Amino acid sequence: MTCNYGSNNKDIQELTVFEGIFIEQLNFEGENLNGKSYIIKIIEFKEGKKINSSTLFDGTESDYFRINSGSVSLKFFFKLNDGELKVQIRGNNFFSKKTYFKLYDDVYQYALKDFFSYKSELNIDLSKTNAVLAIITPSIHKDGTGSYCEVVQTDVAPEELGAHFKIPHYFIVTIEFK
Repeated sequence: MTCNYGSNNKDIQELTVFEGIFIEQLNFEGENLNGKSYIIKIIEFKEGKKINSSTLFDGTESDYFRINSGSVSLKFFFKLNDGELKVQIRGNNFFSKKTYFKLYDDVYQYALKDFFSYKSELNIDLSKTNAVLAIITPSIHKDGTGSYCEVVQTDVAPEELGAHFKIPHYFIVTIEFK
């Protein structure tokens, strides 16, 4: 799996960040993808506990969405606005429905992060559900400073980030290939 974050156009990228819009394209490659479908979910955590799980897209519902090659690219759109998170996914020849989630902290505290750290690609296990993106609030240190990067650049399991880093509210986006 590789990723492309945001826009290559600097002005458009700055505008999307200003407007609270985050875009990330995830590219999956491997011969084992051919013939598979995928399910994308978002899992919401509050005070370290899972409180909600929603399906953003279920490609197993129709053969139309079956992968017919060794690669697939998916573009994720997130918008933070007026106390809510809006999510939509773009794939080959489709947009998913728009889905909305309530935000409990200041909308400007949330950020989109992936799990690449400094790597250019990640190997994922097609037989498992894989966490691919996170929408998080920062980890707050004792001195009052905060950090987003240390949260997703760790070996802590995504579902344990809230408890480990004392993050009050966050979301994990997962993908499962079937």
